[in-house]
Amino acid sequence: MGLLTHERYCDEIVRLTDELRATLMGADLDATVPTCPDWTLRELALHVGRAQRWAGEIVRTRAPEAVAPEKVPARAPEGDDPAALDAWLADGAAGTAAALREAGPQTEVWSWVREQRAGFWARRMAIETVVHLADAALAAKVPYTVAPELAADTIDERLQILAFAQAQGDPRGAELRGAGRSLHLHATDVPDAEWLIELGEDGFTWRRAHGKATVALRGPLTDLMLVFNRRLAPDSDRVEVLGDAGLLDFWLARTAFG
Repeated sequence: MGLLTHERYCDEIVRLTDELRATLMGADLDATVPTCPDWTLRELALHVGRAQRWAGEIVRTRAPEAVAPEKVPARAPEGDDPAALDAWLADGAAGTAAALREAGPQTEVWSWVREQRAGFWARRMAIETVVHLADAALAAKVPYTVAPELAADTIDERLQILAFAQAQGDPRGAELRGAGRSLHLHATDVPDAEWLIELGEDGFTWRRAHGKATVALRGPLTDLMLVFNRRLAPDSDRVEVLGDAGLLDFWLARTAFG
């Protein structure tokens, strides 16, 4: 498992948004999202739709720098009409995917990482929707599943973003160091879905590998992804923590974003 194709990411933006729309249908949109307690379900949906449209506008205009949110067309629907929100989400996902498909993965556009290409935004918006679909499912109390390759890619991308942030001097990652400590993620339901994260004096490194570590997190791949993204508590009976649980807590407390 590794990077998906550009077309697959575009397809997933639409498909996952359709799943989000189905999750929201009939749900209490004023309900608090447990994993994002500052948001209601309606606010979560608006965040996803705005993020997708913002990325789509960057790609559509071939923007060489960040686009101000107020310059992104198609403002969110006002009021409490669930049908209007549903249509707005569908339209935003379709428009973003269309812009990404038209551009192709290699087109140069602004991003906040080293990879200044449209392909970054296809992957980022697909994974953004993976995680927030989980938020919505938890709030609406409905089942949540994700394809193994998407779950694995979500972990990969998070590690890549954390490594980039640490290299840029982001204070959130400044403490993710210290020789001799390591974390191992081991999916019990998908072959070769394992990650070894090693903390060094200059920061952390990671690779897809099996290895003895200070702490190991074992469980189904989707649940590993949810714990790693702080959407499932590590003491859940759906996963198993072996070794120094404090190190896992230390990592999760210092990787809280999104």
